[in-house]
Amino acid sequence: MTDVQHVHDPIARAVIESAADAIVAVDQKHRVTVWNPAAERMFGWSAEEMVGRVPPIVPDELKAEHNAVQERLLTRRAGEGEPEKEGGQISIATRRFHRDGRLIDVRIDTSLLKDPAGTPLGWVGVYHPAEDDEIVQHHMTERARLVRRLNDIVADLNAELDLAVVLDRITTALIELTGADAGGFVRIEGQRLRLVSSSGLPEHMREATAELRPSLVGELLRSGKTVKMATGEQRLGDLIWSELPGLHTVALGLSYLQNKPYGALYALFSGRKIGHTELELLELLAGHAGVAVGNAVAYAEVVRQRAHERAVIDSSADGIAVLDHDLVVRQWNPAAHTLTGIPPEDAIGRPLPFAMPALGEMLTFPLESGVWLNVLAAEIEETGELVVDFRDVTEAKALEEAKDLFLATTSHELRTPITVVQGFASTLVNRWDELADGDRRAAVATIAERAQSLGRLVEHLLLGSRAGRDELAVTVEPFDLARVLEGVVAGFRSLSELHRVELEIGPDLPRCRGDAMATDIVLGQLLENAFKYSPDGGTVRVRAEADASGIAVTVEDEGIGIRPGDHERIFERFVQGEAGDRRRFGGIGLGLYIVKRLTEAQGGAISAHPAAAGGPGTRMRLVLPAE
Repeated sequence: MTDVQHVHDPIARAVIESAADAIVAVDQKHRVTVWNPAAERMFGWSAEEMVGRVPPIVPDELKAEHNAVQERLLTRRAGEGEPEKEGGQISIATRRFHRDGRLIDVRIDTSLLKDPAGTPLGWVGVYHPAEDDEIVQHHMTERARLVRRLNDIVADLNAELDLAVVLDRITTALIELTGADAGGFVRIEGQRLRLVSSSGLPEHMREATAELRPSLVGELLRSGKTVKMATGEQRLGDLIWSELPGLHTVALGLSYLQNKPYGALYALFSGRKIGHTELELLELLAGHAGVAVGNAVAYAEVVRQRAHERAVIDSSADGIAVLDHDLVVRQWNPAAHTLTGIPPEDAIGRPLPFAMPALGEMLTFPLESGVWLNVLAAEIEETGELVVDFRDVTEAKALEEAKDLFLATTSHELRTPITVVQGFASTLVNRWDELADGDRRAAVATIAERAQSLGRLVEHLLLGSRAGRDELAVTVEPFDLARVLEGVVAGFRSLSELHRVELEIGPDLPRCRGDAMATDIVLGQLLENAFKYSPDGGTVRVRAEADASGIAVTVEDEGIGIRPGDHERIFERFVQGEAGDRRRFGGIGLGLYIVKRLTEAQGGAISAHPAAAGGPGTRMRLVLPAE
């Protein structure tokens, strides 16, 4: 027999080749796919002559009958007078041609051929000479049925990849093929056995365990065989069969996984007797069970590994893309979507949406959105695919730029007062006697003023450093906010002739809950900024009132304002608004950062807004909790 394309198992193929009955299978175009030696003897044509051809054995007058049988099998129904056998067979008595032209009386059992998914592939017919003894004829028919059923079961097992389902189907198939009264599959786990599937046994026995060495499985392992049969009361008291009444025989076969014993199939008999056919079927099924279990275990491991890899990739804060050999994106994790704004459906199947560095090299560049990325590419040696990892370094980039700006600004801010102090101090030392008293006093006053500026700068640096380390200590307790406001405003009213400070405190302003000293620093910085960024003077309005959010204090000036989009950034370290010529006012960009951290440490909030009147200027809104 050649080209047995639908019988993949070598044992089943050997059984078909050695069968006494003629077995002929045809595809859906009625071309022969199986033509066994018995068919050669019955019809006179060899397999080489028949495979791939429509067999010329059906008389013209019987072709309608032949076609009707095949059509009935497609619908899995038998016509009147045509008994349908188990497994969807139709058996008819009819005639067929021999090569020499003779007509042969035969009985044909015809079945539908399907793949594991249930798709029809063709038909198979088992031919029996009508004159044969009925017992022999029945025996051969039954054996062919078992072979076909075993092949179906094997295909069904190999198509299933869920381990628990595979084990249950193996046990069910065991009962069907051997006619056993109960059965089970035990898994070998170290030196113990565990019943992982059963049929015909009490449900509470499932997952029960027993020792391996004294068991029949242990005996079978030590014997070096793959199948064993045991009888007698002294042999039948083990865990797996102790609760089956009337038990008289146990047959078991080993299943191997990667050439190592994985488990064993048990067939338990309390009624019918077991013969060599059942034992042979058990051995074959146990061997196939090892293959099916191996497939399910391997699939489960692949699924587990892929799930772990998917979880790692999906939970990564880095964007990860996998590219195929053509540099087309095949995977695109959630972080990649977040960083680039490109959803997976727009990224997968297309080239990488940004430049890719050479393997092993780091590339840093900005996207159009302003996000800075560090990108690194590596090759997967096993597949030749590329993995591109990219992370958001915008904050680090901004911090790096801010640090550079901080160093430049701080150097400038320190150099100016130090230069003035050094100059006036040198003048006083070298020309003390030449200077008038008023000039000496003016020089000392300038030195004091510049020293005060240096003190404020150092204080900001210290507070900024502590705020960055979350070391700002505040004491939260009730205090009189109105009194703090009056003190701060009074101090600033005398600082500038160009600015007028107005204070409005709402009626029945409740006591505030926070830190009075920290609030004094916050309000002082807000007023200092209002003066600083309104160089032409104007009115600075300070208002305090209670609302649903707590106690709100607003400080509004008529200065140069804040550029749109910078109202949040100005509270970051080393950042100053860049509207107009704001940079010419100096400073190191720590004042509002300290304000924000001191406010939040008290449980409050600070925000920046355009002036309420719609004109130039800024309105800072401080909210603190009421007592």
